[in-house]
Amino acid sequence: MGEQPERESPGNRPAGNAVGPHPRFWEAQLEAARRGSLAWGLAAFFIGYGGYYLVGLILTAVQPDRRSGFDPTTPPSTGPLLLLAFAPNILLGLVPAVFSWWCGRGLRADFGIVPKRRDFKVGVLCGLAALFGSLLLTLVIVAISGPPPETDLARLMQGERTFWLFLFALFAFLGAPLTEELLMRGALWGALEHYRIPRYAILVLTSMIFALIHQEVWRTPVLFVGGLAIGAARMITGRVATSMIAHATNNFLPALLLFAVAR
Repeated sequence: MGEQPERESPGNRPAGNAVGPHPRFWEAQLEAARRGSLAWGLAAFFIGYGGYYLVGLILTAVQPDRRSGFDPTTPPSTGPLLLLAFAPNILLGLVPAVFSWWCGRGLRADFGIVPKRRDFKVGVLCGLAALFGSLLLTLVIVAISGPPPETDLARLMQGERTFWLFLFALFAFLGAPLTEELLMRGALWGALEHYRIPRYAILVLTSMIFALIHQEVWRTPVLFVGGLAIGAARMITGRVATSMIAHATNNFLPALLLFAVAR
């Protein structure tokens, strides 16, 4: 008779939802009810980002030219040290993964890391929204304040075309969405959800933090807009797999440019 199908029992409702399943976000509510508490998510977030920052400082200290700092886009030029360029970002995802295995029920249950067919549809649509929204806002900012300062990515594309540049492009397309989403829309989002923060407040807060931790002042508004669209994917399905696909879609164009110059 038009009533909502039975999807959860009253005692099993996800945090922050005092009534039955929301007609638009019932899928995310079901996922939250299945996964249970992610109270450890805040610890995972702070340790993960703290580890990222600490490793960056260590790599800065061991570089020959300490004044220039460590730049993940221009890694050390000799031997296996090139792989260290990816170490800080890898920690963003590794720490939440370890917490999930240690305190939770594993990546699949805690974060919904295995994508479903619907995740691809929602993720690609939200990723395209992030990409075009970011491009549009970038054009507006450029029209108002002039061209942005040269970025590390732009300098990288002007430099030597190497196999390592190809690897960086691959990591930007696949690796960064995995690690950053486990931290932001996985551990942090799940913890805020546990503490009954309203879903739209979580969306705005995680998008703001996502923009700020990139530490790129000029791009902060652009990253915030992109973060809103990527976070919307997570909010709709309740699975991090969706936001990972959205994030990868958003990163596709920059990665494609890097692939092109890497040859």
